[in-house]
Amino acid sequence: MLSVRDLHLSFGGIKALQGVGFDAVPGEITAIIGPNGAGKTSLFNAISGFYRPERGKVMFDGQEITGLRPDKRAALGMARTFQNIALFRGMSVLDNIKLGAHTRLNAGVFDALRYFGRAQAEELALRADIENRVIEFLELDLIRKAPITALPYGLQKRVELGRALAMRPRLLMLDEPVAGMNREETEDMARFILDVQEEFGTTILLVEHDMHLVMDICTKVVVLNFGQQIASGTPDEVRRDRGVIEAYLGAAA
Repeated sequence: MLSVRDLHLSFGGIKALQGVGFDAVPGEITAIIGPNGAGKTSLFNAISGFYRPERGKVMFDGQEITGLRPDKRAALGMARTFQNIALFRGMSVLDNIKLGAHTRLNAGVFDALRYFGRAQAEELALRADIENRVIEFLELDLIRKAPITALPYGLQKRVELGRALAMRPRLLMLDEPVAGMNREETEDMARFILDVQEEFGTTILLVEHDMHLVMDICTKVVVLNFGQQIASGTPDEVRRDRGVIEAYLGAAA
C-alpha cells in the first residue's frame, strides 16, 4: 500500500531524514517510533505531502506521489490526524467530522452557494453515511451535536479520528493518537484503532511514544534515531535489537 524509498529531508544544516525506507503492508498496522527529535513527524509530513523531500520516493498503491499536493493525496485515499488537536473549535462534533469528507463531494461552488438540488442531496447523503458509519462506530452518538470546546481531551482525539475516517481512507496515518491520554482513554483508542483495521481493512501507519500500545497492536515497527532508520521488523525483533536499546536507554544498558 505504501512504499518509502531513500527519503532525505533537511532544514538548513539539520538533517531531519537520512535515507529512510520501508513498506506498509495492506491491512496491517505499522508503527514509526524513536526518541524525541528522531524525525518521526518529519517523515509523516513528507509522506502526507506537507514537506517535499530532497531525495527519494513515496509510492502509494504502486503510484509515485512524491510531488503531489496534500489534497491530491487525500483524494487518492490518504488521511491523517495530527499530534496537536486540529479541530474547528466553534463547530459541533458532527460538523467537524463531515469536513473530513470534502474530497468525496462533487457539487460545484454555485450549487453549494444556493444549497439546492445536487448540493443539498449530497450533504444529506453524507450526513446519513457519517452518522451510520462513523459516529456509531466511534460511540459518539450522544455528543454529535455538542461543541468541540465542551469535550474532554480524549473525546476530542476520537473526533479527530472520526474526521479522518469520514474520508474512507485506504491509508490512515495517526500522529501520536494517544499522547496525553490516561490509561482508560488509551485503551479505548487502541480498541478503536484495531476495530478500524478489522472492520474496514484499512492500512494504518502510526507514530507513537507509548511502547505498550505499539507492541500490543502493531505488526511491524520502524525505528528512527536522529533522522536515520536504525531498525525495522516485528515488535519482538525490534524489542531485542541492540541499536534500539542503546537509542532509548543508552549504551550502558
